Amino acid sequence: MLIYKILRADEWAALQAQGETAGAPIDVADGYIHFSTAEQVRETAAKHFAGAEGLQLLCYEVESLGDKITWEPSRGGALFPHLYSALPLAGLLWSRPLPLGEGGAHVFPDDLA
Repeated sequence: MLIYKILRADEWAALQAQGETAGAPIDVADGYIHFSTAEQVRETAAKHFAGAEGLQLLCYEVESLGDKITWEPSRGGALFPHLYSALPLAGLLWSRPLPLGEGGAHVFPDDLA
């Protein structure tokens, strides 16, 4: 199963430079890396990254992150994947820019699965 993480440009640069990251300030504060499924990621972008430019969408295979992924309830009781370790660059399937489109919504890749 594929899961997704949205990073700001500086967070993406730090991950590339260091090979891993503790994540965004909210990840650090909560003690885990917030991920979303394909069904959740658009709402995550709209809720937490509205109007933000320079974002990067990262895609990981759940199994590549091992037993450090825990599924926990969040918005509306939906289960979200949370990573209880640093986010590694190793295992990243792909990353793509997440630009703003007309109307201010982010434009996701057509092949988001």
